[in-house]
Parts: sequence; C-alpha cells; structure tokens
Amino acid sequence: MTFLLKYQSFGFGKAINVMEDLDELRNMLEELRIEHRDLDDVIARLTEKAPFDQLQLQRLKKRKLGLKDAILRLENELQPDIIA
Repeated sequence: MTFLLKYQSFGFGKAINVMEDLDELRNMLEELRIEHRDLDDVIARLTEKAPFDQLQLQRLKKRKLGLKDAILRLENELQPDIIA
C-alpha cells in the first residue's frame, strides 16, 4: 500500500492534496540525495588523512546506507505501479 493510499484508507483522501504530497515527497527525496552526496565527500576527506577514526567512519557509512534505503523507499513511492 503506497504512502498516499494509506492516508486515503483512513478517510483523509479528500482532505489531502495529492499534488502537494507528491511535491513534498520529491523535495524530501532531493534533500536525502544531497545529504547522501555530502556524506560521500565527508567520507572521502576522512579517509585521505591517515590515521583516521574508524568508529566515526563506520557511523558515517551506516548513516549513508540508511539514507540510501530511505531514498529507494521514496523513489518507489513516487513511481506508479505498472503491471506488465
């Protein structure tokens, strides 16, 4: 069940402007992509200088992976279900 359909099933379908919801999801997606790219830069800079903090690197990579998962979930929400 998609993000929008969940709200419609609770009776809020008429109150929610679908276009605004889609715009909000797209904005969230773009913000997550920017943060993901920024983490790439931070990780690259951190690993350039030896020695570096392994724990900090591990935490950054874990955050980056979480962002990737969130990006994929939002992309799936924004893509229509097409039955081939």
